[in-house]
Amino acid sequence: MNETSTAPPIRGILLSLSLAMLLSSLGTSIANIGLPTLGKVFSAPFPQVQWVVLAYLLSLTSLVILAGRLGDLLGRRRLLLIGLLWFALASLLCGLAPSLPWLIAARGLQGAGAAILLAHTLALVSETLPKERSGRAMGLMGTLSAVGTALGPTLGGSLISYVGWRGLFLVLVPISVLTWLLARHYLPKPVEQRKTPLQLDLAGTAVLMIALSSYALAMTLGRGHMGRLNLVLLAVATLALYLFLQIERRSSSPLVPLRMLRNTQLSSGLMMSGLVSTVIMSTLVVGPFYLKHALSLPDGLAGLVMSCGPIASALSSNLAGRLVDRFGNLRMTRLGLTGMLTGGILLGLIAPHPWLPGYMLSTVLLTASYALFQTANNTGVMATSVPSQRGVTSGMLNLSRNLGLTTGTALLGTVFAAGSGSLDINHASAVQVALGMQTSFAAASGLTLLALLLAWRIPATPRTAQETGQ
Repeated sequence: MNETSTAPPIRGILLSLSLAMLLSSLGTSIANIGLPTLGKVFSAPFPQVQWVVLAYLLSLTSLVILAGRLGDLLGRRRLLLIGLLWFALASLLCGLAPSLPWLIAARGLQGAGAAILLAHTLALVSETLPKERSGRAMGLMGTLSAVGTALGPTLGGSLISYVGWRGLFLVLVPISVLTWLLARHYLPKPVEQRKTPLQLDLAGTAVLMIALSSYALAMTLGRGHMGRLNLVLLAVATLALYLFLQIERRSSSPLVPLRMLRNTQLSSGLMMSGLVSTVIMSTLVVGPFYLKHALSLPDGLAGLVMSCGPIASALSSNLAGRLVDRFGNLRMTRLGLTGMLTGGILLGLIAPHPWLPGYMLSTVLLTASYALFQTANNTGVMATSVPSQRGVTSGMLNLSRNLGLTTGTALLGTVFAAGSGSLDINHASAVQVALGMQTSFAAASGLTLLALLLAWRIPATPRTAQETGQ
């Protein structure tokens, strides 16, 4: 590592990177709870207000690989510090927004800042911390990601009640500044500044952004219903992806060096991340309908039951990191996927027989196993990256996860509706909802099994960057 000779303060580094991960997760989840309020404040219908969320997600998704590549060229510490200030300024602009278009534009800028944070958090974990602690560090990052996702709605609801909708965004400003101060103090500076000229693959970057934005829009517009516009966007995304691959093959300085994907650990890890992220959305998409219609739970109790998943994921991430450090990332990847498969099968089996304890235990098994998988897989993927490509590797890892979550929302929502046999889920009977849940988790279990087969495809002793002499 190109770090100073003195031992870096590990706790300070972990605190800085953990807060950066928390910020990006909060930015995603905290605004959702405010959409009804924003609709009233700006007198706007839902299709317009939802762009407050979409602008953030589209910007993050389309820019995360570019952010990683810039960090590889200019320095990841420098880019993270820039990203924190960018995120703080964009959050301030969101909080001061005088109109809905202003807020949507500022949210796009905020998403760009979040892309920088996500692209370099995992990369800096691999770069600055001892290898024997990487699993625990990745587990901590997973914990903070889950905490940010779970905390967003609760914190956002309180801020709307006592401060108003502007508090949803202004609260992120001091946290961003504090994180910037900590990162600037604790993250070690590289001993040698890079002399690599700044060569960006502008054509490849533009085409990839079109592909990712088109795909994300296709999966989110229409609330999971595939209309003509969604199909056109999917066609545009497919064509743009094909053009991107052709450009990368010919580029002297590609955005994504395609030879990286020949590494089985990396390519399988990215595919598994996308598949498993699609699966984990099953609990968030299908769960609320099952709890309210099949189990007849009131909203408050249903919300508490839904929180079991994120809580289980957060509490198990630290243990997952220790298991990865002790037993290796590959074994724990396979164990995590086996646990997810078991949890998904159990949820499908209990669906026709509504039983709240069984649902909760199966969900906890599924989400805790997901935390183990994510920690192990992230550790394994980042271990394959050479120092000059850690940023783009981290960007691809985060991109695969985001695309999986986006796909899961649309795909599993469609499967659930088809399985229930009802065009209007909100008025479906308990039996129809149970059938929809059973179908959804059958599909989710199939995707998990595919990911498990990919995990067994990885060699038992994958070559790390050190073993290849990089």
